[in-house]
Amino acid sequence: MRRRRSIFRSDPNASPVINTTPLIDVMLVMLVMFIITIPSPTHMVDITLPGEIDGPTDVRDENRITVDTADTIRWNGEAVDLAQLGKLVKLASDRTEPATLMFEPEARARYLRVDQAIGAIRRNGGSKLAFPGIHQYGGLI
Repeated sequence: MRRRRSIFRSDPNASPVINTTPLIDVMLVMLVMFIITIPSPTHMVDITLPGEIDGPTDVRDENRITVDTADTIRWNGEAVDLAQLGKLVKLASDRTEPATLMFEPEARARYLRVDQAIGAIRRNGGSKLAFPGIHQYGGLI
């Protein structure tokens, strides 16, 4: 009787290793085609970058920073945004004797806004940070 041959392998002692060179060639050709077909960026977005500080530039030995329940950040009583706060903190910390920053958020101020203000202070070198009036938070916890 004749032995039946497998349709998958003609030689039973042949190596089962697959030649991957054609697969790699196809992959590289597809990669090149993909890179060629990607459109190059042709659009432009105009952005107006902030210039000098438009607002308070009063940097004292003790500066009071407050955050109220309406998410308004104030530097010595004048409303500022986060970019202006960062610049003012930079001015205060670049002095020979860094100015003390008295940070007083209201008791019901949003945590996110207080965290943003503290982040702006820390990123711009505010090293002398004090928290006066901490007693106002006693009944909230």
